Amino acid sequence: MNTTAALTLVNTTLQYPDGADVLTALDSVNLRVEAGQFLSLVGPSGSGKSSLLATAATLVRPTSGLVLIDGVDTSALSEKDRTALRRDKIGIIFQQPNLLPSLTAAEQLVIADHLRGKALRDARAKAAELLDVVGLSTEAHKRPHQLSGGQRQRVNIARALMGKPSVLLVDEPTAALDHERSEAIVRLLRRITDEFAVATVMVTHDTEFVPLTDAVATMRDGVLSTAIPAVP
Repeated sequence: MNTTAALTLVNTTLQYPDGADVLTALDSVNLRVEAGQFLSLVGPSGSGKSSLLATAATLVRPTSGLVLIDGVDTSALSEKDRTALRRDKIGIIFQQPNLLPSLTAAEQLVIADHLRGKALRDARAKAAELLDVVGLSTEAHKRPHQLSGGQRQRVNIARALMGKPSVLLVDEPTAALDHERSEAIVRLLRRITDEFAVATVMVTHDTEFVPLTDAVATMRDGVLSTAIPAVP
């Protein structure tokens, strides 16, 4: 089996106790996302999309099957090593930015790198570079309450890139934004996927923006359809 894709799930199943029964959140999911590929993941609420993201992010251990990041079998890692891999290889963009209210946009990024043990000077330089990438170089000194919803999401995206991840997992990034800002965010993710050669998986209900991605897969009752090219 070729395991060189940035993200690979092989027969991945995730089950939870549900009273006397067992709830299957993921049912033998197979997924492969290459570096520089942008995948949309769609499906109704409760279909397993968030469970797939959490499992791919190594936040949740699957009941069975494999999750590989850059060919590394995460099931074989200790919790400490999984945390280190997640920190260094995976960028997670949650629906809500969850920015620290007392920190500026630049400081949100710097503290993320500081927690990785990086030198402060290097973190500041990288933060400035990434804020420029997401179009916020002139807003670096502003705190969250001084930024629009779209700008806060851009800070969220820049923060996720601080570790130079191989995989970018994005959960409903446009849920709280209007149409114009939503399109701008998805176009930004498209550009980042190309320029940084990350494997991006975006959970979305905005199927209007699916054509901006390379492929689309559908989840229903924990079952993932085969990813097919997005229709331009």
